[in-house]
Amino acid sequence: MSGDTERDGLSFFRDRYDVDDALLSRTLGTALERRVDRAELFFEYAALDQVALEDGIVKSGDRHIEQGVGVRVQAGERQGYAHSDDITVESLELAATTARAISDRPGGEHSVAVQPPSGGRDLYPVATAPTQVATAEKVALVEAIDRYARGRDPRVKQVMASVVCQDRHVWVVNSDGVQALDRRPLVRLNVQVIAADGARREVGYQGCGGRHDFAQLVDPGTWRPLADEAVRIALLNLDAKPCPAGTMDVVLGPGWPGILLHEAIGHGLEGDFNRKGTSAFSGRIGERVAAPGVTVVDDGTLEGRRGSLNVDDEGTPTQCTTLIEDGILVGYLQDQLNARLMGMEPTGNGRRESYAHLPMPRMTNTFMRPGDEDPEDILRSVDQGLYAVSFGGGQVDITSGKFVFSANEAYRIEGGQLGAPVKGATLIGNGPDVLTRVSRIGHDLALDRGVGTCGKDGQGVPVGVGLPTIRVDGLTVGGTET
Repeated sequence: MSGDTERDGLSFFRDRYDVDDALLSRTLGTALERRVDRAELFFEYAALDQVALEDGIVKSGDRHIEQGVGVRVQAGERQGYAHSDDITVESLELAATTARAISDRPGGEHSVAVQPPSGGRDLYPVATAPTQVATAEKVALVEAIDRYARGRDPRVKQVMASVVCQDRHVWVVNSDGVQALDRRPLVRLNVQVIAADGARREVGYQGCGGRHDFAQLVDPGTWRPLADEAVRIALLNLDAKPCPAGTMDVVLGPGWPGILLHEAIGHGLEGDFNRKGTSAFSGRIGERVAAPGVTVVDDGTLEGRRGSLNVDDEGTPTQCTTLIEDGILVGYLQDQLNARLMGMEPTGNGRRESYAHLPMPRMTNTFMRPGDEDPEDILRSVDQGLYAVSFGGGQVDITSGKFVFSANEAYRIEGGQLGAPVKGATLIGNGPDVLTRVSRIGHDLALDRGVGTCGKDGQGVPVGVGLPTIRVDGLTVGGTET
């Protein structure tokens, strides 16, 4: 954030809650009266609103405010945490006293000199917060999508559209006196279509979003292609055939299929799982874990992306972290606690859902670097197999790396050409193993449209994923063909 933005951010919190440096120093001093390694304050104010349309009628619309403060104290591997939605002198003192109970060893008197926040980047400058846009504009958008999608094909029987907006302010102050501020706009547009042909009904879904102005969503160049895709997928699935099962070569399309990389690989590279030895990648730094040419990164610095942050929820600037380089495991994603305990540096991946939650190492925007092959050549290289374009739900076991993912758009590959669309395809495998089966990597890296939400330990945070077209040899495919 720029210096002016930092000052505006400080004024936002200080004026709203009457918090000054003396109160910050006193609260942190209370937390440090026990022998602990670190103390931290996390302030948050978030405005959120949503408009949803179904059956041609706006059926829901809501707006609410979340605000509060969390106090965290670390002592070795243990963490004490207390939070309150009442930001007052009394609540801060009580939260600090509660959180420090993690340690029963006496500390001493501490005076924390709170430093001015340093100016930094602003990855998502927005002229008008999306939550400040008039509700009428949001209603007009979902109504326009409804009319447009219904007019695309008479088989479209139902349209559901929603727009979600956030404007989140965070302020982090720790026992080193370091301050960090961030204002995080976020928008998301969802379009779901149900098409019917006789008794058969199928669903098509598309979404988009990011940390940018609401005006980008209103642009017909944004929402019309989204609606077109949702209609296309629903109609495509009306003609889809049952998917065959067996071991086969699979081509993953660019963009959203990167969710498989996120779930099957990314979580296993988060610092907490590796510190505790519960990840399939624990203790394997420097080892080959993927085929040559496979490079995986997590980059929280991409402008306007859903998973990007100026600073993480511990005040550490985000960065581009290489996790796997040319098939070799070279790093993990770290928050401050796990980095300290593992003797590593934080990577700007300490994230939390809100002030009521502890931070933990989480992904931002995770993707595979592109190769140099033509995607059409990759497709032609497969005689009989499956081409998966998009995924729905999935399950992953972090300890073993085993995963199951269902494809909501997939095709048979026959003689190097796309064949019929198929339904009921599931990909079954093991995260560390699947990377060793990548035999070809396209030059067409794409990131998703901006709809990813990652769940971990009951917390959800916005993320991004990406992938170029890749070929995976000998993957197990579950199907419904009899």
